[in-house]
Amino acid sequence: MEPFIFSKDAPEPVGPYPHARRVGDFLFLSGIGPRKPGSKEIPGVTLDEQGKVIDYDIEIQCRAVFENVRTILEAAGARWEDIVDVTVFLTNIEKDFETFNRIYAQYFKHKPCRTTVGVVALPTPIAIELKVIAFVGNK
Repeated sequence: MEPFIFSKDAPEPVGPYPHARRVGDFLFLSGIGPRKPGSKEIPGVTLDEQGKVIDYDIEIQCRAVFENVRTILEAAGARWEDIVDVTVFLTNIEKDFETFNRIYAQYFKHKPCRTTVGVVALPTPIAIELKVIAFVGNK
């Protein structure tokens, strides 16, 4: 299996890195945001003329991030249930943590380990990013 994974069905990385990389029995995903595949559009975000965020819907962004993660896992031959560790970055942890937790519980019934971090900003005008590790064994 190729150690570097690029999915044509996922949003293009915003820097010089792969969507994921396999090392031994583990798959490490790069930070994944909610951008729509094939565009710069960010679901649930309203920007002003200068590209600054006017408003956003964290629920829409969460669901978009989870679908982007799923797409990359599948491109690597992995499944959602293979996820063993999730690091979450939220730009407004006070406002968004409760909603994020509710949606997270709907998707992550297999209960991987998780760390949630509040950050000032992310590289694009998004409110959430996930960093994921999956155990893929000898798939």
